[in-house]
Amino acid sequence: MHYVNCWAKCLPVPAPPQPLLSQQSNGSGTDGRREIMHMDVEEPSVLQRSLRRMGATRSAVTRGCVPSTVVIIAAVMIALSISLTIFFLAGWPKNGVARFAELHDYFVLTGCNFTISKHLKELTKEPHLAGTLEDMATADYVLSAFRTYGLSTHYRDYDVLLAYPLKRSLVLTASDGSDKVLSLTEMFEEVEMGSSNQKVLPAFHAYSPSGKVTADVVYANYGREQDFQKLKELGVNVGGAIAIARYGEQFRGNIVANAAKAGAVALILYSDPKEFADNGQAGYYPFSKWLPPTGIQRGTVFQGVGDPLTPGWPSTSGAERLTDPDVASRLPKIPSLPISAEDAQHILSSLDGPVAPPDWHGSLELHEYRLGRGPGKLNFSYEAIQKVVTIRNVFAVIKGSEEPDRYVLLGNHRDAWTFGAVDPNSGTAALLEVARRFGKLLRRGWQPRRSLILCSWDAEEYGMVGSTEWAEQNMDTLLVKAVAYLNVDTAVAGPGFFAAATPQLDRLLEEITKKVRDPDLPNQTVYDSWVMSNSANKQMITRLGGGGSDFVTFLQHLGIPSVDMYFGKDYPVYHSLYDNYNWMQKFGDPLFLRHTAVSTIWGLAALHLADDFILPFDYTPYGDELESYARAVEQKLDFVSSYQDCTVAPIFSSLKIFRGALTQIARETQVLSQVDERKSMHLSTRARILNDRLILAERGFLDGDGLKGRVWQKHLIYAPSRGNNYGFSSFPGIDDAISDAADANNAASWLAVQHEIWRVSRVISRVSLV
Repeated sequence: MHYVNCWAKCLPVPAPPQPLLSQQSNGSGTDGRREIMHMDVEEPSVLQRSLRRMGATRSAVTRGCVPSTVVIIAAVMIALSISLTIFFLAGWPKNGVARFAELHDYFVLTGCNFTISKHLKELTKEPHLAGTLEDMATADYVLSAFRTYGLSTHYRDYDVLLAYPLKRSLVLTASDGSDKVLSLTEMFEEVEMGSSNQKVLPAFHAYSPSGKVTADVVYANYGREQDFQKLKELGVNVGGAIAIARYGEQFRGNIVANAAKAGAVALILYSDPKEFADNGQAGYYPFSKWLPPTGIQRGTVFQGVGDPLTPGWPSTSGAERLTDPDVASRLPKIPSLPISAEDAQHILSSLDGPVAPPDWHGSLELHEYRLGRGPGKLNFSYEAIQKVVTIRNVFAVIKGSEEPDRYVLLGNHRDAWTFGAVDPNSGTAALLEVARRFGKLLRRGWQPRRSLILCSWDAEEYGMVGSTEWAEQNMDTLLVKAVAYLNVDTAVAGPGFFAAATPQLDRLLEEITKKVRDPDLPNQTVYDSWVMSNSANKQMITRLGGGGSDFVTFLQHLGIPSVDMYFGKDYPVYHSLYDNYNWMQKFGDPLFLRHTAVSTIWGLAALHLADDFILPFDYTPYGDELESYARAVEQKLDFVSSYQDCTVAPIFSSLKIFRGALTQIARETQVLSQVDERKSMHLSTRARILNDRLILAERGFLDGDGLKGRVWQKHLIYAPSRGNNYGFSSFPGIDDAISDAADANNAASWLAVQHEIWRVSRVISRVSLV
């Protein structure tokens, strides 16, 4: 066993990509090499592949031969062809384990933190919001890097609806009639940033409608449904008011929707020092990691996925697009703006009315947090433009040797609200590091058993737009041929390894992290530290039920096994001006060893999924998870005293069948894992069939009708909570139905709960038959 050597000396590589803004696209979608969706070219013969692996070609063998030696050479070639054909039809010795294991160890040992640092510094020199020239320059940079490392590349463009700010204004009128114009500006330190901020757009909420209103202000805590309900109980009328709430606890788009439902005419969101500045006791960036008082968190408030103009189909040139009224129905109903804690203090200090509950108090310098309304009034003005712009996804493809039509996908997005050193370009730098190491493996003669696709997505920040449009365009192919999707969005935000995955990937993650040294505690592995940081009652690997990154389309819409991984759970300068290279170098990962480690884990996961004879899927944890979810439904029903004879029995009945299928597939996996694939092509065929069953099992959890009110979400086991797009809900259809029934409390609503239980039972039974 080898451990990652984060200080490994970087071997000479070809010249690095050109600086971002000096590159120009040639306007072509490919560099002339074969693309992943075009595999119909003539394949080389077995002998040609054999000779190629030996570092020779037919012409090299025969070059210089005189006529008198032709017969001898021909005889040798025939004999060599027979022996090599037998050998290579069967793959590498011992099921390829020995050969692939050597190459995988080499991958681990060739990490280079210096190269990662260089990539991140180049990628974050300029802000690169989706749809801008600077964003397109990052696409050119990634494409150039892929080519530098010897990978076949292409890109795909889509024309999508994005939003940008034009004008913003907040003027606070005090009870004495005096006006205070709020700054809405983040303070900037040129010496700390190391680059200009002239191209950073003013802080805004993407897809917020334009609006202008003057009204009283009401403080709404985190803006959750229960917070607005509490205001109603306390006699505070939100109708016709401007709500102000603090970030945290749920997705900002849900907060906007909750405020609109409560009757607010606009919403203000701010980052309270309690959550983002350690209560203001530990200093601020650039002297500490914490968000300065002028820091502002940007973000989208669109609750959908993909291009709002093309729900369910790709935004290719000339595609059908929704009309304005149809689009407006999918977007937020009231305008909203993000502001700083400094500006929020002025607004909240102007409020009178009841004192807020104790747990509603943050860490602003206020004597106490009050709810309002008034007496201060706020003049709110926001003007935005929504327009169709071009975005670009970039791909590198390594074609498989034995199963080229089975795809392992690695994905990260490039676009950022500002400089994006943490989110997302720590992941972009890690993706390029994986590409660099894959290139080194290729130069040593490696070719994966299955195809690998490295994906650099665009416009994720607006709602996973780039990945969704590509997945919708290639849906039929992906449903049949995709093995797994491995996502790294924010690769590094601080110490500690975290992962979320579909359960069949749990064991793979555990085994891989045992091979990688912890970048902060080099005397132990990442796995050792991971176990130590989780108590016995805390799950190490969480699930991908929530939204917020590019795995959403692949898992929740297409049923592709997925994983998301990163170092550092949260970071305070999220989506602000201060998410820059300097912050990363000072506080996130000073030596870039965490980047090296996550690159190793990410790449090893891909290598095992691409190279292993039998896919490293273990569905046993899935059975345990499903049973725990069913028990949770039972407990939830027990708490609702009025429920009418709803039973979870159908799920438990399906789970018995499911566990029986797990036993059978485990037996088949064990048998095939122990045989020598060289002895029979029949074994390779059996392995192919077994692997396809392992791949397609996850698809069985999809239901064509989708979730009620959320038909795009097809997965009945994992989807975001209806009230929080960042939240996780197991059996989301059942969860939604119970919530509705508890409110309506009539026979029809409880029949709907039982129907959702039956739907889950059916998909579990369907998976058992795969």
